[in-house]
Parts: sequence; C-alpha cells; structure tokens
Amino acid sequence: MKIAVIGGGPAGIMAAAAASKSADVILIEKNRKIGKKLFITGKGRCNITNNCDKREFLNNVVTNQKFLYSAINAFSPDDTIDLIERLGCPLKTERGGRVFPQSDKSSDIIAAFERYLNDCGVKILYNTACKNITNSGGGFDIMTDSGIISADKVIICSGGKSYSSTGSSGEMFDIIKGLGHTVTQLLPSLCQIILKEDVEALAGLTLKNVKVRALGRKKIFEGMGELLFTHKGISGPLALSMSAFINKFYIDGIKIIIDLKPALEENKLINRINRDFLEAKNKLFKNSLDDLLPKSLIPIIINLSKINPDKQCNAVTAIERRYLANLLKNLTFTAHCLDDIEYAIVTSGGVSVKEIIPSTMQSRVVEGLYFCGEVIDIDALTGGFNIQTALSTGFLAGDSCVK
Repeated sequence: MKIAVIGGGPAGIMAAAAASKSADVILIEKNRKIGKKLFITGKGRCNITNNCDKREFLNNVVTNQKFLYSAINAFSPDDTIDLIERLGCPLKTERGGRVFPQSDKSSDIIAAFERYLNDCGVKILYNTACKNITNSGGGFDIMTDSGIISADKVIICSGGKSYSSTGSSGEMFDIIKGLGHTVTQLLPSLCQIILKEDVEALAGLTLKNVKVRALGRKKIFEGMGELLFTHKGISGPLALSMSAFINKFYIDGIKIIIDLKPALEENKLINRINRDFLEAKNKLFKNSLDDLLPKSLIPIIINLSKINPDKQCNAVTAIERRYLANLLKNLTFTAHCLDDIEYAIVTSGGVSVKEIIPSTMQSRVVEGLYFCGEVIDIDALTGGFNIQTALSTGFLAGDSCVK
C-alpha cells in the first residue's frame, strides 16, 4: 500500500511516521526542509507540547474540543515528551507546563524529527507543491509541480492560512473543496487586537498580573495575566488568548476592560489611594501616581479621571478619588479588529469536523482521504497545545489509515 502525506509540519511528520509501519509512505513538502513553522514557534525555541494531563489539555482547546478526545488519547503530551527524548533531544518544562528543548533551539526538535522519518524509511519530496488531487475511486492522483504521484490513500496536513512564508498559504483549501469537503470560515487566532483608541504612547508597556474582560452583548472572555501594548493595540499572552475567543464575534465595538489592580477590591483600592494622597498631600495630582501606575500610563489615567492635574492631592474630593479607583478597576478600550490572519499564530477554521471521523481522522466524504493538524477546524490556546493537537491528530491519521 502506498500512502501520500501532504505537508511536512508536525502533523505530517507524525502521520508519515505512524503510517510507515505498514505502508510505503511519501511525504510531499513544498519547502526545502520539513518543520519550517516549527522553526519559528516559541520565538525560535519551539514550545513542542504542554506537560499536562489529557483533561487539562482539552480544557485549553477553544474550537471543537470534543472532536479531539480520540486523538489525545491515541497520542498524549506524555507520548510526545517520551518520543522526542528517545530521538535524542532532551526537554525541559517551564512556567505553565510549556515544554522546550533544553538547548532552547527549535532546530534540535526538527533534527530529531528528521532522524525519526529517516529511521522510519519515509521518502520525502522537498520543494514539491501539491496543485490538485483527483480521486478515481480506487486511489488518488496527486498533481504536483514535479509531476503526478499516485497513492492508495492520502493524508492532508497542509496547515492553515497564517504565516504563508512557512508554506501554509491556504491554497490547499480550494483543492479540499474540490474533493467535496466544506471549509469553515478562516479566521486569525492568537494574534494582536487592534484598538480604536490611539495607544501609540503606550507601545512597549507590559502590564503584569492584570485582569481583562471582553464584553459584547455578553461577556465573551475573562482572564488574568500579562498584557502588552503595541503601536496599534494589545498583544501578549492575555490578548492572544482573548483573540481566540472573540474572533467568531463581530469584533468592531467589543469593549476590552482592564482591571489594573485585581488584587484589591474597590474600597481597599480607595484606601490605598487615600494613603498615597496623604503622603503626597502637598504634591500636585499629576505628580502623585508614580507608585500606583507605570509612567507611560499616568497621562492617560489623569486625562480619563477628569481631575485637574494641577490640583493638590489634599484637595482631591472623595467623589474624585472613588471615580479614580473605579477607573483603575475598569480601564476601557474598544476593539476595532484582529490583526491580519497572515500574522496570526494559528488559523481558526478549516475542514469541517462534521465531515471527519474523529476516531480515525478519515473523511466521511471520500474514502481513503484523511486530515490532520491545523487544516482541520480546531484551534487551542498558546502553550504548546496547538502543536500537540497536530502531533496527536497526525499520529491517529497515520496509524488509522494502515489498519
């Protein structure tokens, strides 16, 4: 039996290796090396998985969580850690369960996968792009820019539409539609959120241990952690996670509310402000917030507080102090849009899970056709969960297609 795997990312690598146990496997990769997107993940360090149990893993899957039950049970984060270390790449676990190579070099993960495919006898066609796939009923013909490849079964793991320079440009979705499959709307996920307000003065400001809510007609997201301001909006772990939840809503106009002091309820914050103002009673209001706020945020808070900046602290009224405390607990911005999908860490959307058998990753539409990885309508939060999803679905697809 001959199996063609399209795409040499983590899903394709696992699918090819798993299928090679009982079949001749050819891996078709449009780049000159496998794992090009892996190379840039985790800021070049490659957050390969998350060292958590299966339940916690699934809790970090945002879209179509239940679809992944079989895949994560077939190949878990523990299985990933065991495999990579057996391939000669020692790993370490950092904050939040994030797993990296001890060397902090993504190239070591890719080298381990290259050894794995070589040991499995997988034939790799580099610099080869898939142009079309036809199904004759008894097999498949894959038209590439290097000629036609025939296979008994095909596994598509061509990625989403983000970071097209890595090879996942989204062109395979038209081929997939031509095979009779539905592709759900492709949206950016884990990306910067562009704000309506001018926040250029805050660019580079990192807020740690803040609480953030996103409100449309109802609360869409709530989380705690780190937020980074950019020239156009917000990024950092909290904003990236938020983008994964708000991307399916009409984003323009969503309110993003930041609690700058989540450890203090409002009355305690008022007491803190009273103490600060008592110590600085002869200072002007505009010079009294250095201990309370980051320097670049102070002018914005002063402007929004409606308190005269040249007013002495001992003259600031109780009503004004309560308003200030409320402002610090509810600093509000308005979302305009998400950053372009080209710059999103992952793509939300893809091949409809209704048309894929979750226990095998085989198409319900075309027998002998399988899907895995980001090409499917599944996505998760940051922390190694998306790569693990690719590895798990890849293993299940490869293993299933030879049984």
